[in-house]
Amino acid sequence: MQNSDAGPAMELHFTRTNGPVDNDIDRLIELAGCAEHADLVREMILCALKAGQEGNIRAHMKLMNTTLKEMRFTGKVFGPYRTVRKVTVFGSARTQSNEPIYGMARDFGRKLAEAGYMVITGGGGGIMQAANEGAGPDHSFGVNILLPFEQKPNPVLVGNPRLITYKYFFNRKVAFLKEADAVALFPGGFGTLDEAMETLTLLQTGKHNPIPLILVEEPGNGTYWDRFFMFLKDELLRENYIGETDFNLFEYVESVDRAVEKINLFYKRYHSLRYAGKRLVIRLLSPLDSSCIAQLNDNFPDILEQHGRIYPSDPLADEEDEPEIAHLPRLVADFNFRDFGRLRSLIDAINRF
Repeated sequence: MQNSDAGPAMELHFTRTNGPVDNDIDRLIELAGCAEHADLVREMILCALKAGQEGNIRAHMKLMNTTLKEMRFTGKVFGPYRTVRKVTVFGSARTQSNEPIYGMARDFGRKLAEAGYMVITGGGGGIMQAANEGAGPDHSFGVNILLPFEQKPNPVLVGNPRLITYKYFFNRKVAFLKEADAVALFPGGFGTLDEAMETLTLLQTGKHNPIPLILVEEPGNGTYWDRFFMFLKDELLRENYIGETDFNLFEYVESVDRAVEKINLFYKRYHSLRYAGKRLVIRLLSPLDSSCIAQLNDNFPDILEQHGRIYPSDPLADEEDEPEIAHLPRLVADFNFRDFGRLRSLIDAINRF
């Protein structure tokens, strides 16, 4: 309850119209040494103050507080490895170590580490433990979850500084995908399917930049992803709930060598992308010559705005916050922001040249 001796709460704004409150926040930021991204630190402080004024119940305030703490710690743990590509591996916690698919996940983790990747898992047993075993503790992250029943981290991650335990699933999901340069899905239960559909939804809607999404099946007698694929085709596609090009968003393999190969191929020439207003900037590891760019314009007019084109460019003004990759060659596309399955095909075409 508000102290009766205090005056009415001051209406706060994210604009600099808060008078002495703005001055005190500025002094606090300076005192704490938060010069980098001070504008965003200021807004987070104001957000907390505004939430405190708005009569939220304590449970909601606790949710906001825990979420901010968990996301801060996520950035702290992953931050030192920002330049290292990482692969998130999903799969059943119930898979036993004597099952062939467990051996595949362990081999996959090992081959990823050998290829220079780090591995992110949910930190538990089964497929998660197998992938961490293969990668080894020095190349592993675990993003564990607190459950009503105890879920201990797997032995590879016990005491590992790259183990994070989350209270909320939604924060954990953010970590899984925000930090991933590729995702591999092994067979699993509700959680694995939830993660599969979450990833597909973010890729389909463009809320996550394109990444390889690999469905890994046991060779010869595996049926898990085959039946999943048939469901998508026979039910979702037939009823026009999805489009044909949405199938470009994922790939199916029966070999861990093939899975690693597909991830490597995705980053053969392609480096990253970002949006600059209505323009799509694609950063490359090596330039394309004019004839290759002409072929891209001929083959992908359907994903460009009317009279739009794909053309080489120097870094745009919007990219000034990424000076470390300013040297990379670029393509700019007048993308129509509609078909992200076809955008994935454009990236594949760039890598094939």
